[in-house]
Amino acid sequence: MKTLLLGMGNRILSDDAVGVRLAADLARQIGEMPELDVVAECSVGGLNLLDVLRGYDRAIVLDSIRTTAGVPGSWYRFDATVLQDTLHLTNIHDVNLATALELGRRLGVPLPAAREIHIFAVEIQDDVTFSECMTPALEQAYPKFAAQIIDAVGSLLAVGAREHGYRSDSRCARRVRRQCA
Repeated sequence: MKTLLLGMGNRILSDDAVGVRLAADLARQIGEMPELDVVAECSVGGLNLLDVLRGYDRAIVLDSIRTTAGVPGSWYRFDATVLQDTLHLTNIHDVNLATALELGRRLGVPLPAAREIHIFAVEIQDDVTFSECMTPALEQAYPKFAAQIIDAVGSLLAVGAREHGYRSDSRCARRVRRQCA
């Protein structure tokens, strides 16, 4: 299963860098794997994401999120089936991921199925301040949630390897289990 590991965010917008940092850390920990491509830093959105996702069977997206009562460092895991289309489109740059995926599918772009787009979103505090440092609250929480997310992604990759003909004791699955344990 051809898989894309995608770190979303911007390294110079404080906490918005969390997806990029997670992707880089995860890529270092798991090393090279067959059928896995890593784009550790991606700051495009809307329809531009179609070019990034084109041709993959599965995508693992690491990103940030801000909710009303969120606690920095808490994280959520979901797939693209729960995303909602853009409700009030004023221009083409306002297209969100759900709308871009739907349009891409209608145009015949080869994209992962919605259930195969796994999103790991970390609650953040600040994504508007120009800084190469995350906020103290997120920086302090990083080791704990990073280990949890790396473990979850490692399990997802190991499951994917078993589902596609690799034995559970294959070199690929052993390496993921060992490094994400």
